[in-house]
Amino acid sequence: MDILIFVFIFLLGTIIGSFLNVVIYRFNTGKPIVNGRSICMTCNRTLRWYELIPILSYVMQSGKCRRCKEIISYQYPIVEFATGLMFVLIATHFLPILFFSSTSYVALVVLFSFIFSLLIVISVYDFRHKIIPDKLVFIFSFVSFVSVFVNHTSFGPLLIWPSVSYILAGPLLALPFALIWLISRGKWMGLGDAKLMLGLGWVLGLYLGLSAMILAFWIGTIISLAVMLFIHKKIDMKTEIPFAPFLILGTFIVFLTSIDIFSLSSFFHF
Repeated sequence: MDILIFVFIFLLGTIIGSFLNVVIYRFNTGKPIVNGRSICMTCNRTLRWYELIPILSYVMQSGKCRRCKEIISYQYPIVEFATGLMFVLIATHFLPILFFSSTSYVALVVLFSFIFSLLIVISVYDFRHKIIPDKLVFIFSFVSFVSVFVNHTSFGPLLIWPSVSYILAGPLLALPFALIWLISRGKWMGLGDAKLMLGLGWVLGLYLGLSAMILAFWIGTIISLAVMLFIHKKIDMKTEIPFAPFLILGTFIVFLTSIDIFSLSSFFHF
């Protein structure tokens, strides 16, 4: 695939990422998500088109509002860049299918770009508010269930009839999280993580979903230790740590690589 197409896909992803920022900031605020002009959150000035160019506007304005000079959140360029990169990685992941069927390729790239765009919104929203919105996770779970009827693991027809294990992957992987929520009465983990894992299980299937879950715990542990060591922030059982970003990051890594966590863990056995 020509490099210019990848550049186009990345730029398209940054534009989508800019919209995802709008969703993250306006969701559950009563403000319209689709309609309404973008404004500075501090001085309420309507932003011009050249202030809304993904990533570039942030860099050109040195991360500040042109009028009130208030610092603009790092979230804007990070989400825009992450979405652009995610689009490129998904397009690359399905690239072999392009030579088999361009229709299947486009359908798969669009479907999973939409799925992981939803997951970016859920991840950042959970990071900001320590909660996973039911509306977003229900939409994600529905689309994820639809994805089990799409052939994205091998060449062949686009639509397939999934195995029983694939359909049960969501509920089975969500069950441990639901039990943790039930036993701890929501103190150790929110029910939103179980709802999220339901959809993640359908995206990956049972075996890869379990790998993603284990990887998420590893990533969460490493980051928590890094925060304690380098930022000197105490973390205990009362500390609220959003787990959705770790689950989603683990899912994306496993989705792209099909990494076998169980084989990887054998390197640590003596």
